[in-house]
This record gives sequence, C-alpha cells and structure tokens, in this order.
Amino acid sequence: MKYYIIAGEASGDLHASNLIKKIKKLDTQAEIRFWGGELMEAQGGTLVKHYRELAFMGFIEVVLNLGTILKNIKFCKQDIESFQPDVLIFIDYPGFNMRIAKWAKQKGIPTHYYISPQIWAWKENRIKAIKRDLDAMYVILPFEKEFYEKKHNFPVHFVGHPLIDAISNRPLVNPKDFRESLGLDARPIIALLPGSRRQEIKVMLSVMLEVVNDFPDYQFVIAGAPNQDEAFYREFIKQENVHLLLNKTYDLLSVSYAALVTSGTATLETALYKIPEVVCYKGSRISYEIAKRVIKLKYISLVNLILDKEVVTELIQTDFNKKRLSEELTKILDDYKRATLFLDYYDLEKKLGGKGASEKTASLIVNSIKK
Repeated sequence: MKYYIIAGEASGDLHASNLIKKIKKLDTQAEIRFWGGELMEAQGGTLVKHYRELAFMGFIEVVLNLGTILKNIKFCKQDIESFQPDVLIFIDYPGFNMRIAKWAKQKGIPTHYYISPQIWAWKENRIKAIKRDLDAMYVILPFEKEFYEKKHNFPVHFVGHPLIDAISNRPLVNPKDFRESLGLDARPIIALLPGSRRQEIKVMLSVMLEVVNDFPDYQFVIAGAPNQDEAFYREFIKQENVHLLLNKTYDLLSVSYAALVTSGTATLETALYKIPEVVCYKGSRISYEIAKRVIKLKYISLVNLILDKEVVTELIQTDFNKKRLSEELTKILDDYKRATLFLDYYDLEKKLGGKGASEKTASLIVNSIKK
C-alpha cells in the first residue's frame, strides 16, 4: 500500500521515522513518500521536502512567510494527487496539516493524524475541522483522550508517548568515551538545548551562555540541532568552558547532570532521561503578547502539563534572564531538589503509558486501510 506522511519539525521527523519502521514490518510492500527529515529518510521512502523549509516560528514570522507557506500547500496537494496514496498520515504541524486534511477529505483520501494538534492549549475551535476532516486520531498525552472524547465527543486512540520507545531503544553511551570524544574533563556536564529553529536558537542560546562563568565547577555542552551547521553555533561561543555536539542530543542527555531547555518536546525528552532541568522560552514581544491572550494554560512545559503541577521551573519572556537562570540552575544542582525531581519524573513516565506507541499506531493505521 501507499503511504504519504507529512512532518514539519525535528520532533515530527523522529516520531515519523519510528512509525515508518513499524509500518514496514506490518506491510512489507509499503511505498512511502513524505515531508520530513534525515531520520525518516534513513527508514527508506522518498523525501519530498525537508522540514527546515517549513518551520516558521511565532505569529509575526508566519505572516511574513505566508507566500512561501501557500506555495508549499499548493505543491503538497499536487504531489499527493500525483502519488495517489492509500492513506495520508499527519504528524503534528497543524497549521499546515489541517489545511491539507480538509482538501484530502474532499478528495476521498483517508486522513489519519498522529500526535494531536494542541487544541487544548489554544484554537479549541479547530475541533470542528478535526471532526469533519479526520478519519482517525492517535493521541500521545493521557489527558488528550478525555479532552476529545468527554468534552468533544470525538473518539481517539491513546497510544502512549513515542519518546519512551525512542529513548529506550537507543544503545547505552559510555561516559568515558563520550567525554574523550569532545575533549571534556571529569567535571559534571550541563546540557544547553536552545531549540531547533535558527531564530529561536539565536535568542535562547545568547542568554543561556551568559551563566557559564557563574559555574566554573561544571562544563557546558550545546546540543546542536540536526538542521543547523557548526559555523552557526560557533558565532555564539566565546567562553572556553563551552563545547558543541551536533545531532546527538540523546547521547548528551544520557551523560548530563543538569540542563537548560527551550520549551517544546525537549523538555519531555530531558525529563525521561531523568535530568533536572530549567525550562526557558522567549519570543518576539508581539508574538508573546498575542500568545498570552489566546493560550489558556497554566504551564508551557509538557512535564508540568502532564503532571498538572509545577515540577520544573519555567522562565518565560522577561523572567528568562541571566540572574533568574543562574538562580534556578543553582537550585537544580542541589541534592534535595534533585531527589524530589527524580520522584516526579518517575510518576511522569507512568502516566505516559509505557512502550509501544509507534507499533500500536502503525497497527491501527495498516489494519484500517486493509479493512
């Protein structure tokens, strides 16, 4: 059978790559065409467009790039029609994917959505389009099933979180070899995860690096995103106690003592590696003011949202500054605070439903098409 998959970000590339792997086990004749990245490409199939050409962050940035977005939507529709898939699989990225879903539903193409749009955070009115345009939804957060089924009478499949599989399936990293490969000494490592989009990294990394000299007993390693090159990061590194590791975030987290993390999927990845973290976010002033008025959440990090309490500190907008960041990093280096965090992290993993998200989703999709 023929599968067309659309992922618009680095996290979507990861989850879609694991989904492709499971689909191919169940359907050995699968033909796969996709929008995504290197991880999906490594599983086979045809890459149509890389996610780095799609990722625009914030309200203003989307408006400024509207022409490019509309061209991508038009091209995507043409490419799908040419391919004639048996199923269209959307991975998060709702602004783009829901437009394609509306068109595809009218064309009679089965529409399946893996990793729900976060309409519980904002744009709840999207539920009308979801109920109209989607044949199946696979959710990965425990509270999403209740949100869709009890509040909106829309049946969904809770499959668990794919990050649990992604992390548990990775080989163990030898700390000694890791340190030698980067020229690190024996001091504990603090990981810096500044995000994956270029404009985001510029803002986040600049502030994160301001605290380096306050912690001489630790060494700092930047997790470089797979879609950015080394020269881009080197522009920011002025201190001797800062190192760069490209495209190996999980290896870095597995040997880190603490982390400063940009809000997003990385906050959950860090927690699943049981690494104490400070969550950070700063956008353009206009984008932030708009978001503050439309997003109805107590927290921005997935860790706090899932556990419904403040487990990790969130430094947002003006709170994300050198003074606050240094204070909060000091706190998570304390043994008592760390022990409390570890207990909360174990509760978090239990709530996420265990292993097998990719396999469950692949099975549901393949069986539905066969029927």
